[in-house]
Amino acid sequence: MSSRPSGPFRFCPYCGAELDHGSRLDGRLACPACRFVAYRNPTVGVAVVVRRGDHVLLGKRRGSYAGAWCIPCGHVEWDEDLREAAVREFAEETGLHVRLGEVLAVHSNFHDRDHQTVGVWFKGEVTGGELRADDDLIEVDYFPLDALPAPLAFPTDECVLRELLENLTLRPTSLARKRGA
Repeated sequence: MSSRPSGPFRFCPYCGAELDHGSRLDGRLACPACRFVAYRNPTVGVAVVVRRGDHVLLGKRRGSYAGAWCIPCGHVEWDEDLREAAVREFAEETGLHVRLGEVLAVHSNFHDRDHQTVGVWFKGEVTGGELRADDDLIEVDYFPLDALPAPLAFPTDECVLRELLENLTLRPTSLARKRGA
């Protein structure tokens, strides 16, 4: 092969043959010997949005995206339920236990071309624990939705937070005040 294939594998993990793009009509990397297809699919991420009035809990990251802020989040593990993963990741990062509510948003994340994800953001209500940064976070705190810290690590978090702020400012009581009621 003249160029290195993109994707997680260069050689078939089953028979060791070199993968190529010519074994399939769709252009996916595949093994010409045993027909294994190296699918390159996004992983699933989960995040929990916890609010106190017009404030939202955010964490400052360590490691990847160090120093940037995000809604506490993480990845779903193999054989793990989506909601259980959200509760687990939130507890690992913040020290808090949550009860999950509705799904607030679902977005495809393309900001890291080598590691794409599909993110699911849940509404969460704190049920216990003690607020502390841990795991992927070095700091956690509540911030007003109209005065968020910068920079934010993920463009999709920015979308979710913007939607929360827009929904907060469009509450019926806000509309009534704007109309002079």
